[in-house]
Amino acid sequence: MGTILAFLSVLLASILFPIGLAITFVINLYRRRWKFSFKRLDQQFLSIATSVDTSGNVICKDLFNLILIKKGGYQFGNRKETISSVLGKNQRDGTLTKLGIKVCNVLDWWDENHCYNSIDSLV
Repeated sequence: MGTILAFLSVLLASILFPIGLAITFVINLYRRRWKFSFKRLDQQFLSIATSVDTSGNVICKDLFNLILIKKGGYQFGNRKETISSVLGKNQRDGTLTKLGIKVCNVLDWWDENHCYNSIDSLV
């Protein structure tokens, strides 16, 4: 049952997400208070990014466990945790692979101490 639901949810998401984003964008463009409108839109996009991030943590768990962390490191796959939080815990514990270190470096370059600051940012 889980397999069918997973495929169905991905199919529906691929159809409905673009429509939902377009409607949200249009509604926000036609609000009278532009500053409020764009702030609200930015907050919604942050929520979307977090949702995609936690989904990626679950969907790519086996891949990320193989290529980003050393054996015995803190594992990916918790549906309420972001990828950055898992990377941060492994960064702190010294259990990142070379590729994992590079991924953290890119995220930390974009947002200073991003991985470490994301530790325990459960969704």
